[in-house]
Amino acid sequence: MLKITGTFLDEISYDIPSHNWGEKEWDRDFSAMKSIGIDTVIMIRCGLRNEMTYDSEVLRRYASGMKPYRDLVEMFLLLAEKHGMKFYFGTFDTGLEPEDRDHAWELDVNKKVVEEAWRRYGSSPAFRGWYLSTETGGHNGIAQGYAELGKHCKELSGGLPVLVSPFIQKAETGLAAGPEADAAALELHRKAWSSIFASISGAVDHIAFQDGTVSIPDLPGYLAINMELAKEHHIDCWTNCETFDRDMPIHFLPIKWDKMYRKLEAAREAGIDKAITFEFSHFMSPNSSYHSAHGLFDRYCEYAGLRA
Repeated sequence: MLKITGTFLDEISYDIPSHNWGEKEWDRDFSAMKSIGIDTVIMIRCGLRNEMTYDSEVLRRYASGMKPYRDLVEMFLLLAEKHGMKFYFGTFDTGLEPEDRDHAWELDVNKKVVEEAWRRYGSSPAFRGWYLSTETGGHNGIAQGYAELGKHCKELSGGLPVLVSPFIQKAETGLAAGPEADAAALELHRKAWSSIFASISGAVDHIAFQDGTVSIPDLPGYLAINMELAKEHHIDCWTNCETFDRDMPIHFLPIKWDKMYRKLEAAREAGIDKAITFEFSHFMSPNSSYHSAHGLFDRYCEYAGLRA
């Protein structure tokens, strides 16, 4: 079996509601994470548009950032220390579509952000890596940003690892649906990502593709290519096992256990040895405001041979 050993922390979200937790509630949830073997927590972003997880002078100046009630970076680091977890710091995201982004401006701001974050929080023993928060299905401008910002993070922090979590975007082939079209889409994915892997090698240490953007029957083919390219370019290939359901008409609810199980098994069969999730606290936690997340936690514990 493939166990989940990492989770994103999503307190500044695009499209899921806040739990409005304080330190007591987060502490309880870190305990639940620890109980199932989670050893890595990844703050998905330090800022989104004008929202911030800490009072960043950089984001106040360049993105009209609004001061948060609580320094969440400090709180997450303290809780990660307490529970023996590694913390990855997520960068700033404008929230714009790739074609609407000023990639050079965003890169410059993020360089300033990571410098500020390292000055403030780098002395924490739990600060163990960086997460480049911009997601892509293969956009070259974003991939180039991965390479430059990843190198900057590593130089700044003495080589701490860098993680990215892109999504799988099934290419349009112009062929009628069927095996021939599926095979052509896989080859287009290989071609696009072969170039991206080459460009980010040495700047990115871990890549965890989101597993919910292609159908489960199609997933094994993409995972196999991702693993092959990652090995070729000396990058660790993880999987981001999404615990929310993209197929329901209401966005977004905890995923059906059978779907999660099939995705974990597909990753295991591809040879992937680390699974992280987006995201434990909302969609899989026994403390979630979604009652169905409690059941997902219980089913996962059964699968993993853990006591729920």
